[in-house]
Amino acid sequence: MLTVGLTGGIGSGKSEVARMLARRGAVVIDADQVAREVVEPGTEGLARVVAAFGEEVLTKDGALDRAKLGSIVFADSAKLATLNGIVHPLVGTRVAELQAAAPDDAIVVYDVPLLVENGLAPRYDSVIVVDASDEIRLERLVRIRGMSEADAKARIAAQASREARLAVADHIVPNEGSVADLEARVGDVWAALGRQAGR
Repeated sequence: MLTVGLTGGIGSGKSEVARMLARRGAVVIDADQVAREVVEPGTEGLARVVAAFGEEVLTKDGALDRAKLGSIVFADSAKLATLNGIVHPLVGTRVAELQAAAPDDAIVVYDVPLLVENGLAPRYDSVIVVDASDEIRLERLVRIRGMSEADAKARIAAQASREARLAVADHIVPNEGSVADLEARVGDVWAALGRQAGR
């Protein structure tokens, strides 16, 4: 089994790269998806988040209001650390279960937004960084995700710098061009991972 960490700043196109790798045969474990799973209604995770941040982080139907929680934690590093302290151990347990279920010869790609921030690069056989300039990422967050410029800038600022991400990369996937360009780069990286896995 080859373990690969996939990361990139918010708005870099990391999720699109994960989909492209999955289409090529990677087993993709999405840390964000797992993080959503562990705070679904009725979970221990959601109960602990509400205990820490109050009922105002819930929607009317009792689900986590991610936008409301985001507006609280991304503006306050101590609150972000509190949230991470609740969610990360739960995510770690679930990710271990998913990895155990993958075939022995799989190329397992962990889609981890905060790989650099949490010092996780050494855990993987290889690290892929999806790279785009802060300016392009900001424009995408405002245009595609509908964020305010201030919120988008705060989210970018809360993450590791572009330089810090590139410093841990074994493979860099630039994503400032077309989808076809991105597909070609992902194809190159997939071929390299295949060689690394002895395929």
